[in-house]
Amino acid sequence: MVFIAQKVADRLKDYIRVNNIDPDQRIFPLTYAGGREVVLRAGRLAGVTLKSHDLRRHAATYASRSGTPIEIVSKVILRHANLATTQRYLGKVSDTEAVRWIEKSVRLIK
Repeated sequence: MVFIAQKVADRLKDYIRVNNIDPDQRIFPLTYAGGREVVLRAGRLAGVTLKSHDLRRHAATYASRSGTPIEIVSKVILRHANLATTQRYLGKVSDTEAVRWIEKSVRLIK
């Protein structure tokens, strides 16, 4: 099972309907290696070295820094069995970032 935003789910449903994709067919006939190549090419076009795992880390970091509870990031987004793995995966938060997050949280409470 994969959790995705409702907006993405709606667009996928439209895509499936328009392209007459049967429930037993792949939505996108793409292998893991093919997907990895797409990400590598996109990185080259942007002038950066980009790996598919970088996108996974970015999604988790973005969710975490946007206020998603670490337990959700760990179990739902990353599907880690252990919360400690997620904490190592996301790395340490800088002092500046911690202050910014605290200030944002305080504003939300007021």
